Amino acid sequence: MIRSVLPLLALGMASLAYAEPPSDGAKAAMRDRLPSEEVVYFVLPDRFENGDPSNDKGGFRGDRLKTGFDPSAKGFYHGGDLKGLTSRLDYLEKLGITAIWFAPIFQNKPVQGPAGDESAGYHGYWVTDFTRPDSHFGSRDEFKAFVDAAHARGMKVYMDIITNHTADVITYSDGAETNFEYRSKADYPYSTRGKPDGQPTNPGFMGDEDSSEANFAKLTDAGYAYRPVVPASEKDVKVPAWLNDPIYYHNRGNSSFTGEDSRFGDFAGLDDLFTEHPRVRAGMIEIFSGWVRDFGIDGFRIDTARHVDPGFWQAFVPAIEKVAYENGIPNFTMFGEVYKDVPDSGYIAQYTRRDKLPAVLDFAFQAAMRELLGRDQGTVVLAHMFDGDVLYEGGEDAARNLPTFLGNHDMGRFSTLIKADKPDISQEELFQRVMLGHAMMLSLRGAPVIYYGDEQGFVGDGGDQLAREDMMPSKTAVYNDNDLIGTDATTAASNFDESHPLFALIAEFSAIRRNHPALTRGKQVVRHYEQGPGIFAVSRFDPVDGTEYLAVFNTGSAPRDVNVALGYGARGLETLSGACPAQVTAPGSAAFTLPAFGWALCRVSETIE
Repeated sequence: MIRSVLPLLALGMASLAYAEPPSDGAKAAMRDRLPSEEVVYFVLPDRFENGDPSNDKGGFRGDRLKTGFDPSAKGFYHGGDLKGLTSRLDYLEKLGITAIWFAPIFQNKPVQGPAGDESAGYHGYWVTDFTRPDSHFGSRDEFKAFVDAAHARGMKVYMDIITNHTADVITYSDGAETNFEYRSKADYPYSTRGKPDGQPTNPGFMGDEDSSEANFAKLTDAGYAYRPVVPASEKDVKVPAWLNDPIYYHNRGNSSFTGEDSRFGDFAGLDDLFTEHPRVRAGMIEIFSGWVRDFGIDGFRIDTARHVDPGFWQAFVPAIEKVAYENGIPNFTMFGEVYKDVPDSGYIAQYTRRDKLPAVLDFAFQAAMRELLGRDQGTVVLAHMFDGDVLYEGGEDAARNLPTFLGNHDMGRFSTLIKADKPDISQEELFQRVMLGHAMMLSLRGAPVIYYGDEQGFVGDGGDQLAREDMMPSKTAVYNDNDLIGTDATTAASNFDESHPLFALIAEFSAIRRNHPALTRGKQVVRHYEQGPGIFAVSRFDPVDGTEYLAVFNTGSAPRDVNVALGYGARGLETLSGACPAQVTAPGSAAFTLPAFGWALCRVSETIE
């Protein structure tokens, strides 16, 4: 007996991607959504839209080294702010975005760095005041207006937070002679001032492995490795006030990001918090609990998570989850940044087991996608990466909540990475590969993250500052000479084009995801992979009725005909995107014809009973 599976909803792209704003009741439904059900937009507010030019200099006076504002320079503030972000919520809604993650908005040190190599805190990672937005971005009232406006549309708000470090304020009186080189715990123990044969200090302190208040009460001298000094002009610059005391920092010199110093060293000179200290743990919990209580935000992306001790996360995570639950946010999302550019889940998965982070950014997925579409590796790489889902705390179910991404503000845009791997690639092929990458990310397990500007075909010159172009009309020459894909526009003009083909693709797939829970909450089974470039296919299953969906992709530069396995009960297929066969070829097999860099997203519409 053939059974027809009734479609959930007609998938006219315009009617779904451009839906009316949700009603008040949608806010409650928003709270019930799992992290895997989101399409996330990651944006740097400074580079998005300038809604209030009066705050461009952040209330500071003087030249750019005082105010941080210079829209012609890639490393300074450009004027984007909270009002600008709020004014573009229509655009994000039409794109299909359901959660907005923005770079840190906390008050930053406007400018830091050695003479001749200064840059500004436009990115948000040099925090001085954790209790208010940066004055270049707006006020607490404007932040509340943004959160309320997003929530009114059913969009969640994720804050980017830092617990590992603050702005660079502390210096070392004896550091210049070694260029602030890291000093290890063995060579410079907490028990002596200087090397092991130095003057005894901190009597009775039993080291950083005992995070009890009784133990840390005995740590009174912060000069065990270097002699920390706070300049008089900045002695009270940090908020809350306890952050101004050097005893709450490791004070061991700069990290080389290897071994011990990866956790205890200063990240690029930033003041490294002593996260083993119970006062630091309690203080960070109170700071970020306040943002949850005051604004009802929906999640945290946690910067530099791997540079913080596991004990901190084991205290911080449940405390924040408790506060969120008490404030009516049952699915509060937290995911840590654990940077590792290899397609292997093992390294990042350990942070969900030992450290007890609920999720981590899926760097393994990003690395696998680059291997496939930038380096022409076999689709087996992605299959093996997905095999690693069992390694996360909670296994494959937990892996569905991992935020997946193709590029970001540190490593660079996906288009930029592919171009680096293939310097002679044509603009058309680059466009095709980027389109396919987004189609895959929006179909496969995980919560897809769109990096702002990718939907407008941005192609940067590199990572870090070179990947942080303006969406508003840019005055930065190094951005304005970029050759974008899918458009004749440049970053010198405003780039909020809702007809851009990448915008249309993301809106289309976002609509499909919203209306087919198999793609957000459904189990994933790999059906086909190859040792070289070519076909990758998965089935995904509706979490309620078990309806099977089939997603097939061709990472190769030539058309392909392929037979793909699927459930033996399947008989008919409905096309959601691309081109699907109407019927199976035989029980357990369906024949697909895919163009180069093409895809097919299908739903089993008829089954045998």
